[in-house]
Amino acid sequence: MASDPRIPVVLCWHMHQPDYRDLNTGEFLFPWVYLHTIKDYSDMAAHIEAHPNARTVVNFAPILLEQIETYLVQIERWRHGAGQIGDPLLAALVAETLPETGTPAFQELMEKCLRANPDRIISRFPAYQRLSELAEFYRQKPEMQRYVSPMFLTDLLVWYHLGWMGETIRHENHCVRSLQEKGYGFSMDDRHALLNVIFEILAGIGPRYRHLAQKGQVELSVSPYTHSMLPLLIDLASARESMPDISLPESVRYPGGELRVGWQLQQARIVFQRFFGIEPTGCWASEGGLSQETLGFLDQHGFRWTASGDSVIHNSINRAKELDLSVPDADIHRPYNFGDSPITVFFRDDGLSDLIGFTYASWHASDAVGDLVHHMENIAAHGKPGSKPVISIILDGENAWEYFPENGFHFLDELYAVLEDHPGLRLTTFRQLIDEPVCPTLSLPHLVAGSWIYGTFSTWIGDPDKNRAWDLLCEAKFHYDRAMDNGSLTAEQKETARRQLAICEGSDWFWWFGDYNPAQIVSDFEHLYRRHLVNLYDVIGYSAPASVFHQLSQGGGEPTHGGAMRPGHDQDAQG
Repeated sequence: MASDPRIPVVLCWHMHQPDYRDLNTGEFLFPWVYLHTIKDYSDMAAHIEAHPNARTVVNFAPILLEQIETYLVQIERWRHGAGQIGDPLLAALVAETLPETGTPAFQELMEKCLRANPDRIISRFPAYQRLSELAEFYRQKPEMQRYVSPMFLTDLLVWYHLGWMGETIRHENHCVRSLQEKGYGFSMDDRHALLNVIFEILAGIGPRYRHLAQKGQVELSVSPYTHSMLPLLIDLASARESMPDISLPESVRYPGGELRVGWQLQQARIVFQRFFGIEPTGCWASEGGLSQETLGFLDQHGFRWTASGDSVIHNSINRAKELDLSVPDADIHRPYNFGDSPITVFFRDDGLSDLIGFTYASWHASDAVGDLVHHMENIAAHGKPGSKPVISIILDGENAWEYFPENGFHFLDELYAVLEDHPGLRLTTFRQLIDEPVCPTLSLPHLVAGSWIYGTFSTWIGDPDKNRAWDLLCEAKFHYDRAMDNGSLTAEQKETARRQLAICEGSDWFWWFGDYNPAQIVSDFEHLYRRHLVNLYDVIGYSAPASVFHQLSQGGGEPTHGGAMRPGHDQDAQG
């Protein structure tokens, strides 16, 4: 409230995953949606539920919400004998037969069950660690695999899912606790019981966050439908606003990009409303990627606020000063308007946000929270007279916790406990700050296009591999446009094509291309991106060009936290 003397603090947790489904087959090629649901999306809701005076913003990418729905439908159909579970890993958990030992399929499933943090997940559980050690032995001596008991793979599947389980679920769910205590020799009944737990968690995500929103504890916001990078869809050359010398793709523009941006935002609102039953006020444009033109589209689609990284406001102020315009001093703790856009733009305190993402995982929880709150108190104490700072911490809501003990349970519990009753700091939401402003909104003539990562788009464009991926997408869009206009497609085919194209427009594919990323993850994502392009060509009835079948990127780097997160300022990679 405006009369509250405390300094407002907004915690904004962003949840997103790209589309891992092959729309031609209905198969999930990677399990990260349901694994992050049982580990992170459930835990994040539970922490807020446990602290009724806490307030926060939770942002969801619509394509993530749709995939959660798909899992629920597939599991329910499987239960009634009317279909298969489309995720091979989840299906294996309850499969009557598993791959025979010593076969390539056995080796592949074994490796999948070890894709977990070795320090925070695998080694935490002695039974899981023993299975991991056996797996390493079998890797070194594959000829010994023929003597392995089938129980090895069964137990490994169960422990993989137990390891990925959210900490609040682990504390409260009787089935999970009993399976952990049992430790080995899991029966089919055990495996079915674990699947039921997974189903219940997936089914609870929508209702739990809806309830938190109804109570006023959470403001729910949304990203573009498939988490696409809107400024680049509008104009690839917008990357030059913050990096004038950046190398761009051969394609001059993404064909019809402005229409696609409109579709992405319209579809985002449709999915969001269907899932949560409310209309979003704010849009976290993918990766805080903004441009002046993007603000116009957000306004047209009814959004009142958005946000980005603090390098964007610094770039925008510096550009105005270069034009000898009278502008305010840089202040990342204030809301802004740009040009004639009415959208209120908030800016992430990159320093504080990155402390959570990259530093505090190795600290004791109380020390970490004490340090973070001390920084906030200093910001509050040094605010300008007559104006309250707005402290915005915006962070990936899923990947950071893998590196904390017990999925960040103690850190998050302590953070909410301290902030919900702090005498000088007040947890709030962006919508509340718009409805009840606590400080004047500053104005600048133009927002310099960029994202929260370094204030540029270098994570998605400029690298040769990324540029080649854009050229492939632009070429596919050219053929898509021709097919949509020539009358050869039915209405159903057109709708399928629109959604398949939207998946190809997602920002995540471009994020991972480049030599500085890990080879295994680059391989996963570039293969999936090319498959999505092939599926697009299939649905529009045009033969995919040979270039789509050539490997795009190899990777080979070792970025912090595997590259799933990046700091806002200090570059640990080229890109």
